[in-house]
Amino acid sequence: MALADNAGCAKPNEDFPFPDIIELNVGGQVYITRHPTLVSVPGSLLWEMFTQKNVRSLARDSKGRFFVDRDGFLFRYILDYMRDQQLVLPDHFPERSRLQREAEYFMLPELVKMLAPKLSKQNSLGDDPCQSDPEELSPNADAARNLTSASATLPSAAAGGPGGASAAGAGAAGADVRRAGFITIGYRGSYTLGRDSQTDAKFRRVARIMVCGKTSLAKEVFGDTLNESRDPDRPPERYTSRYYLKFTFLEQAFDKLADAGFHMVACNSTGTCAFAHDQTDDRIWTSYTEYVFYRE
Repeated sequence: MALADNAGCAKPNEDFPFPDIIELNVGGQVYITRHPTLVSVPGSLLWEMFTQKNVRSLARDSKGRFFVDRDGFLFRYILDYMRDQQLVLPDHFPERSRLQREAEYFMLPELVKMLAPKLSKQNSLGDDPCQSDPEELSPNADAARNLTSASATLPSAAAGGPGGASAAGAGAAGADVRRAGFITIGYRGSYTLGRDSQTDAKFRRVARIMVCGKTSLAKEVFGDTLNESRDPDRPPERYTSRYYLKFTFLEQAFDKLADAGFHMVACNSTGTCAFAHDQTDDRIWTSYTEYVFYRE
């Protein structure tokens, strides 16, 4: 029993102010690990924090846990790396650039190198499945590419003649290239059904049609009919599920998507039923339906 009292949960002393088992609160997420793990990478931020003798200088939460104001969900990968200096991420990990930023904050240069985008022999981004997804890219990237392609057509156009005209036409055609992506249309609806389904169903008008997808695609398809008041400052290359349409006709939304080159690839619906009145057998069905559209 004496050995158990002197185990890793023993209280710290003046020469060694930290216990063997340490509780961390990182952005609201609680982690429990050993002190040797936190100081396994000399020179890192965690090493600096947990090798000092002045414990009072470290922030703590209301329960006395050491507090770090960073992304609590991504810290699990930081802690995994601290254990054995290896990086293991899930397939198609979408937050690689954010994790790289966390690695820079925690002063882990080797982990930063592991997370850096790989370059192929042609000095272009490789096909690493764990690279950041397109929404992580700068919103100005498309503008830069468009400027580059436009400048490439200027010499031919300036030369005049049929060659210049054809080059200008090719540039205009290139500027009209449409990007691939998904757009999801969702709506809640209800209708009343009479006894034994013998009477016609009475449908209520759809209250609101929700739009989920990349901001730039949603604006391209729906234009001024897209209500952005719930998410007004969303960057073009980010996804949103907070937009909705100013009209309430699904057929109109489908027509706009078809005109923009989208086609439906999936749909799903859920429904619930309740009796409209205690004195009647009329039932009210309420449903939520989503339609997924894709453009190649």
